[in-house]
Formats: sequence, structure tokens, C-alpha cells
Amino acid sequence: MTASPTSIRTLLDKPYEMLVALDKRGREVNAEPGEQADADREWVGVAWRMAGEAYLVAREETREVLPYPSQLTRVPGAQAWVKGLANVRGTLLPIIDLRAFLGSGATPLTRNTRVLVVNHRDVPAGLMVDEVLGFRRFTDGEFSADSPPTIVRCERFVAGAFRRGTEAWPVLSLRQLVENQGFLDAAA
Repeated sequence: MTASPTSIRTLLDKPYEMLVALDKRGREVNAEPGEQADADREWVGVAWRMAGEAYLVAREETREVLPYPSQLTRVPGAQAWVKGLANVRGTLLPIIDLRAFLGSGATPLTRNTRVLVVNHRDVPAGLMVDEVLGFRRFTDGEFSADSPPTIVRCERFVAGAFRRGTEAWPVLSLRQLVENQGFLDAAA
């Protein structure tokens, strides 16, 4: 039985019963969110650039963003896109040139070059990208499952895009990327 606004007014002299009725009403409203609430839900991702194009990754798929390491240890017998191992606070992190892995040439090393550290429990990886642009916020209503064409051949890892005005921001799935067999076969 749902408490109506008039029944709550009748509970003015019974504060405990009024709180119980308000709590019940709040739970009912939250249990069945309306369509408008779903369209307004916020999605937050990390924006970054590769080969002149802007991309997004989900905030929860990214552990942190690092500057490109000053020292890397080369890995003998590894694919050319494996730049080496970096010591990040006592943990060895493989640094991967994402652009080279995708077959679109090497990422140029500049002062803006960054490493996106993948938040994956089984596959540690740092992905070298041209630059990181920071957080971007979108509503779920701005999401489209259609992936825009990209210069870098990464469509198989794109999980849709957020569109705002004339801009399209492809969302790269880091989970799909690091669980891909081609990525896991880092030996040359």
C-alpha cells in the first residue's frame, strides 16, 4: 500500500510513522526509475588522442595515467609493439605501443605522450598514446552503438560512441583489447 501525499499529512503528529512512510515511498520511486532518469544517467570516461583522433575509455577500465617512463627494459623476443617493461612503484608493467599493435605505425614520442594503465585483474598493461585529454562526461542518451570510422584500424575494439553535436567520441573497450588473442601473443 503506497502512502499518498494526503496520508503523509495526516502523520504530522506521528514523526516515526511519517519517516517510515517517506522511506517506503522513496524506495518505491527508486525501484522503478523512469525512462527520463535512464537517459540522464552520467557516463564518465578518459579522453585521449591517437593519430589525431579523439577516443574514450571507460573510467573503470583505466587504473591511472602515467607519463611515458624515462627507463624501459627491452624484452627479447617480443613483438615490435611491446616497447619494454617499466618499473612502476616496484611493479613491472609492460608498455605497449597501441598504435603499432593496431598496425597503424609507431606512436611518436613527445612531451605529451602518456601511458594509460589498464585496470584488468589478469593482464597488466600500459598503453602508449599520443596524449590524454582528461575526463569527459556524457549522458546515456548521447551513446550510440554505431561506431564511427577511424583512421587507426581499431573498429573491432570499439564499443560504440558518444555523440555530441557534430563530434563523435569512439569508446575503446580496454577489456576486449587486452583479452584479444593477438594482444596476448606478445612473443615475436
